[in-house]
Amino acid sequence: MSNKNLAYRFAQSLTERDEPGYASLLHPDYVNHNAFAAPGKDGSVSVFFQGFVPALPDFRVTVEDVYEDGDTLIARFKYSGTFTHPLMGYVPTGQPIEMRSIDIWRVQGGLLAEHWDELNTLEVFVQMGAATLNAPAAPEVQA
Repeated sequence: MSNKNLAYRFAQSLTERDEPGYASLLHPDYVNHNAFAAPGKDGSVSVFFQGFVPALPDFRVTVEDVYEDGDTLIARFKYSGTFTHPLMGYVPTGQPIEMRSIDIWRVQGGLLAEHWDELNTLEVFVQMGAATLNAPAAPEVQA
C-alpha cells in the first residue's frame, strides 16, 4: 500500500484547519527535526495550529510533488496565506506570504514517524518584513 496519501492528507488537514486530522497522521513517538517545532507530536501540532494557521487565516497548503521509496516519503509543498495576525513575535503586515518546503518522512505503521525538512526561511522572513536582503556593497579588490 502506498504512503503517498499521507502527504495529501497532511496538506488537506492543514488547509482545512483540521487539528485532530493532522494529529492522527503522526506516530505517537513522532520525531520532528524542524528548528521551529517543539519536540514530539504535540510540538509539531502546535507549530501549525498555534502558529501558522491563526497568523494566516487563509492558510493553504498545496502538494507540488510526492515520491516514495519503501518507508521513506518525500514531498514538496507550497504554503500560502495573508499575514494578518502575529507570527513568531512579528507584527502582521497584511501582505501575502508564500513558503515552500521539501519534506522527508520516515513512515512507520502507516503513520508519519520522523520528519526532516528544508524551507525557504529567509525569503519568508523578508516577506514578513522581519529581514532584508540589503547587504553592504563588497569592497573593490585591487588587481
